[in-house]
Amino acid sequence: MKLSFLASAFGLFAAVMSGCAQQTTPTPNAAGTNAASATVKIESARPADFTDPAKLTAKAPETFKALFDTTKGKFTIEVTRSLSPNGADRFYNLVRSGYFKDVAFFRVIPGFMCQFGIHGDPSVSAKWREANIADDPVKGSNVRGAVTFATAGPNTRTTQLFINFGNNGNLDGMGFSPFGKVSEGMDVVDKINGEYGEGAPQGAGPNQGRVQMDGNAYLKKEFPNLDYINSATLVPADSVK
Repeated sequence: MKLSFLASAFGLFAAVMSGCAQQTTPTPNAAGTNAASATVKIESARPADFTDPAKLTAKAPETFKALFDTTKGKFTIEVTRSLSPNGADRFYNLVRSGYFKDVAFFRVIPGFMCQFGIHGDPSVSAKWREANIADDPVKGSNVRGAVTFATAGPNTRTTQLFINFGNNGNLDGMGFSPFGKVSEGMDVVDKINGEYGEGAPQGAGPNQGRVQMDGNAYLKKEFPNLDYINSATLVPADSVK
């Protein structure tokens, strides 16, 4: 089992287990479909099968937006592929496949970040265990609102992401490469429930290993007040300015 580590705002390293069932060898993808710029048509036909990482390798447009509808409200993530191409491609494929439906914000540390991306169905998480993507150079900064993949070390990103609540520039030198930002609805992100705080064993929140193995059944029983993503959808290209 591989641990995905994300340094906390207070200089600690908090385990973000991206192994077990989903991010054992965490890797968001890279590759695929030709896309030019903001004028590129967003793929919106039949969603790809999110249970098969090998089929989710389309190249993302140079810029695109994704609308997240959550139990706290809606927010929009705007992606700039040149900042982190492999991360942007993985995120694009996850969104367009419908992967994020009923996915929990399982690690929320007020003032630091909120983390999500482990699928609620353990059988799906297991398929992503070895689906790593290569690292991207850090070109942006983990400022407030920046969206970044969690990692367990070199070339270990898969499906776990975090949104920065504050200015966490200290993460830049640790290889955390932002690929986009919350462009609308950061006030909604701020409301995501952080009552459980850091995950076990460092804190009283969900144990990532259990999330990987038991999915939403574990989360909804033991942490009933967590917030969830209802859906994530690509915004039509002509809406990207």
